Amino acid sequence: MLEIIYEDEQYVAINKPNGLLVHRTRIAEEKKEFALQLLRDQLGYRLFTIHRLDRGTSGVLLFAKTAEAAAPVVQAFEAREPDKTYFAIARGYTAASDTIDNPVRPDKDHKHKEPQDAVTCYERLATVELPIPVGPYQTSRYSLVSVKPKTGRMHQIRKHFAHIRHYIIGDKRHGDWRHNKMFLETLESPYLLLHAAELRFTHPFTGDEVRIQAQMPANMLRLCYQFGWKEVLQAQATLPQPLPEPTV
Repeated sequence: MLEIIYEDEQYVAINKPNGLLVHRTRIAEEKKEFALQLLRDQLGYRLFTIHRLDRGTSGVLLFAKTAEAAAPVVQAFEAREPDKTYFAIARGYTAASDTIDNPVRPDKDHKHKEPQDAVTCYERLATVELPIPVGPYQTSRYSLVSVKPKTGRMHQIRKHFAHIRHYIIGDKRHGDWRHNKMFLETLESPYLLLHAAELRFTHPFTGDEVRIQAQMPANMLRLCYQFGWKEVLQAQATLPQPLPEPTV
């Protein structure tokens, strides 16, 4: 059963788990399960996609119950109106805060297209240095960051953090394989550590601000606790309170 975190007469949102595609795509025809299909079967009626999350990304995923409800929110996303907040664990100590303004090149399947403008803002929330050698270094450093993408390009956050060489851990396409390998083998973390924690938008039928929050998946929450970031997470208004104890 998918975790429903918001529902009203027009919309329903889930906390998408890592590894689940939003819907069937040409490059993933072999996959048998998709968020759209699973939630449709769970609720028993047709749904309409509004936005997307990468397969590896967890967190807030919003659907509409009718095409008429989907249209104005899709338009709002195209106009960059909704406010989105992500959490990520990245390699190294990032700057305290920064704005990454760098065009994003389409993936190889769309390489004929021109680079698209893309802007991502982030803030560093916490750091950790682990006594675990990776590559030529005897210790390894990581940052917990809060990320607000101002545009919505495919793999934008992952590509932007790769651009500044603070690769998101668990990113197999744009990340650093050495750190991914250490997290997998030493910390038993096989997933992309990127989570869509909050979505805010104006409800087109009521005019109210809708605020939808999604708890971190157990694996990412476990790592944050292990790294001593519990109090940092508790201070974040973009995570539901109280925080659960992570699954060991």
